[in-house]
Amino acid sequence: MAAPSFETLLYSVEDGIATVTLNRPEKLNAFNTQMMRDLIAVFDLTDADDAVRCVIVTGAGRAFCAGADLSGGGETFDYEKRGGEAMAARTVDGLQRDGGGLLTLRIFESLKPVISACNGAAVGVGVTMQLAMDIRLASSEARYGFVFARRGLNPEAASSWFLPHLVGVQTALEWCYTGRLFPAAEAHDRGLVRSVHAPDELLPAARALAREIADNTAPVSIALTRQLIWRMAGAAHPMDAHRADSRGIQARGPSGDAREGVTSFLEKRPPQYPDQVSKDLPDIWPHWTPPKFS
Repeated sequence: MAAPSFETLLYSVEDGIATVTLNRPEKLNAFNTQMMRDLIAVFDLTDADDAVRCVIVTGAGRAFCAGADLSGGGETFDYEKRGGEAMAARTVDGLQRDGGGLLTLRIFESLKPVISACNGAAVGVGVTMQLAMDIRLASSEARYGFVFARRGLNPEAASSWFLPHLVGVQTALEWCYTGRLFPAAEAHDRGLVRSVHAPDELLPAARALAREIADNTAPVSIALTRQLIWRMAGAAHPMDAHRADSRGIQARGPSGDAREGVTSFLEKRPPQYPDQVSKDLPDIWPHWTPPKFS
């Protein structure tokens, strides 16, 4: 089957690892409505494809994503004046939803692990989209900036939830208050990224991490783990986690994956997990009601 094509992305799958490359290098991969749509569609695709075990997101050229496409000039963020394409995501109550938030909420719901390989500048939505990804690796040439206050805006893409969870309130406020650009080393020191790599070692490092996940773990277990960790980040009480993980253990205990996990360990051989995310993922969230946008 031919790989699907996207207007603003490159997409490939090799040995269970999907690589998504933001592909507007002449615009430093600036984010526009089409890129939002393409990225949401690609996560729909990876969720539905049992051959995909892990997703890596990176950028073409010298930037990861330089933020919103500002070709609209001073009216770039004025939805009413832009109309048309900009209003495509309007909700029934007439409130225009932030496109970056539509994307990060979709990434939040991903059933597959998502690794960011930030190869260069990541500013505005270029960095906030990465906050919803699970593990962030950076090139030593990467630069980050939460520049919203310098553009007369406020943080978007649900970053006021994601960012403090990752780096704490004090760092989140400093970065957003100043709007300054900061290097990969600072991002690493303050917990935004997991590791910093020489430019030509970035993607190999991301693939090695993805390979570790794909070769050794059960896909359904990973999907459940991702849901548990992300959703419980905002839980009011550990009992919420206890209810969900108890349902998970109850459902997965008699599964083919659990039998294979134990048997392969005892037999000292690589596991061959039989279950698939598309048909064997249990619902452990009868009490989970996603917040409604209003």
